[in-house]
Amino acid sequence: MGRWICCLCSRVTDSLMLLLVLALSCNPSTAATASPSASHIKPSYSFGRTFLGLDKCNACIGTSICKKFFKEEIRFDTWLSSHLKLPPSYLLSYSGNYTDDAKSWRMVDITRLTSKYQHDRADKRICTSLLKTKTCSLERALRRTHRFQKWLRAKRLTPDLVQGLSSPMLRCPSQRLLDRIVRRYAEVPDAGSIYMDHLTDRDKLRLLYTLSVNSHPILLQIFPDVEGWPFPRYLGSCGRLVVSASTRPLRDFYGAAPEVAADLALQLLAILRSMGTNDLNYFFYFTHVDAGTFGVFSNGHLFIRDASTLGIIDKEEGSQLTDGQQEYKDIFSCLTVNCQSAFVSCNSIREKHSLILVCQELLPKLLKGKFLQPMQEKIDSFLQHCTDGLADDQGFNEVVAKLAELLKPLRSCDSRFAYRYPDCKYSDKY
Repeated sequence: MGRWICCLCSRVTDSLMLLLVLALSCNPSTAATASPSASHIKPSYSFGRTFLGLDKCNACIGTSICKKFFKEEIRFDTWLSSHLKLPPSYLLSYSGNYTDDAKSWRMVDITRLTSKYQHDRADKRICTSLLKTKTCSLERALRRTHRFQKWLRAKRLTPDLVQGLSSPMLRCPSQRLLDRIVRRYAEVPDAGSIYMDHLTDRDKLRLLYTLSVNSHPILLQIFPDVEGWPFPRYLGSCGRLVVSASTRPLRDFYGAAPEVAADLALQLLAILRSMGTNDLNYFFYFTHVDAGTFGVFSNGHLFIRDASTLGIIDKEEGSQLTDGQQEYKDIFSCLTVNCQSAFVSCNSIREKHSLILVCQELLPKLLKGKFLQPMQEKIDSFLQHCTDGLADDQGFNEVVAKLAELLKPLRSCDSRFAYRYPDCKYSDKY
């Protein structure tokens, strides 16, 4: 009896399966929906060469990270959306996600060296000033210039090859600094030599273009975070987009709790101190600071988010350009700035220059109204003194030490400050 029931159940099941197959075959729309191949179709970014700036290469930054864009291993902040769309091209920066294994993702910043509007104006300027046309091949036009022809013949990057470029990093160049640029230029497959033999003509144009527009990605490459420099990690470039580790701009922390504000202010002072005193004997200074100049990682660590306004003076070799050479101007001097803008003399920069800028633009917004009296009054008085320019006989280190002394008791030691926790629990330094 049991065997008969099992046989009957098996026949009924087979009949039901046959009816289901016949029903699906008679209804094309149902069959298409049930197709396993259709269910695995995933939406994709439709990258255009124009959005990335690849249509302008080799008047661009590089191509080292393009594969990750096209393989969708770099996605914009809508990467979990069912309809993946590129963000507007006119934005200066984008939040993105980066992966090496398609499983774990980390946040990155995707930025342009300058706005698309400024890029487009610079491109038109190249065509109209060099070839007297509204549109042209940017690469062909720039290759014809006297400066680039000198670059093609050069075996080594020397100060005369960068004279007149608007980047603050190159206003007072030393041979030691220029050798470091060539040796650590990350957009070429084989770096490590101070001679430019491993750079193709294309590589030389990309390096010159980047230095002319914005030296931010070069600074990230030659002073990497893994060596202790206060910059986010450079991950690569594609066309006119740069990818680096993600940070939140300092402006997001203006309303932070008092202990967070005190911690960030102390980190700011520490960065300024390291800019003046470091093992390589370079002196870094800012020509401008704003709320986006500095950024904060998720672990609370403060970094220089935008290095485009950083100048460098070599304390070992000094500048190897005279003021007359600094004033030299050509098309590469005018890609992002007015050709008439004046250069700052290398001899006029003082050690407390950056501290005064930070006191004027950042610290009051970060520390204002955060603490109890009389501590708040002491901090406000000190910042006002700093904003006014400090006394001529007052040393930079003395000023930084006094402000740090006020702020140290105001910070706390807990898991919000992951970059120094739990070390702070067992160290007198904190």
